[in-house]
Amino acid sequence: MEARISVAKIGKYATSESGDTLELIERPNGGISLVLADGQWSGKSAKAISNVVTRKALSLLADGVRDGAAARAASDYLYTYRSGKVQATLNILSIDLMSKTLVITRNNPAPVIMVRDDSIELLDQPSKPVGSRLGIRPNILEIPLEPGLIFIAYTDGLLHAGNKAGQDLDVVGCVSELLSSGEIDPVDWSDYLLAKALEIDQGRPTDDISIIVMAILAKGSGSTRRLTVHMPLD
Repeated sequence: MEARISVAKIGKYATSESGDTLELIERPNGGISLVLADGQWSGKSAKAISNVVTRKALSLLADGVRDGAAARAASDYLYTYRSGKVQATLNILSIDLMSKTLVITRNNPAPVIMVRDDSIELLDQPSKPVGSRLGIRPNILEIPLEPGLIFIAYTDGLLHAGNKAGQDLDVVGCVSELLSSGEIDPVDWSDYLLAKALEIDQGRPTDDISIIVMAILAKGSGSTRRLTVHMPLD
């Protein structure tokens, strides 16, 4: 098996800085974790909030703390740091090679999409953002690694695309179209979802948008690990 992961990310139109923060870390007992936080509001203030959350979660994951405990600690830390006056959404997607599982940790009203056995399932149990009070718990799904698993996590900018124009983006419908194509390429999938959001936002995203596509595939590619980044600098 091999894991393929892609991220597509864009900031709110006419805003100098995205309020979404995404970080990746290798797990001390094998595997990787992606941490995605979306701070309340937008711009620099939102970025400061999401940075606080991701830094706390990353530091704990790097020490071998389990994902759920890291999410709870990040929530308590934000509450203490900002006196419960701000919130952030938080998603942690982990491939844990010690337990041979894929772990989805969610403090985000926006669902995570799971594709398994060519069927689409919404992980949409009620979930609260972090930081509003002490003791907020995440929703956690732990599932054995197997070929064909795909998880898609995103910030609410994807759900809100087109709202100002009176349209709604059918994210599940888009995933269904991608699945029917027969090709599982996380880069193509994340690019397609972002392109559809930008299309109904008329090229001017009304909120920060971040999309993670994580796929477990049967075909291996040897022992070499690769990471490719594309980032505009102006």
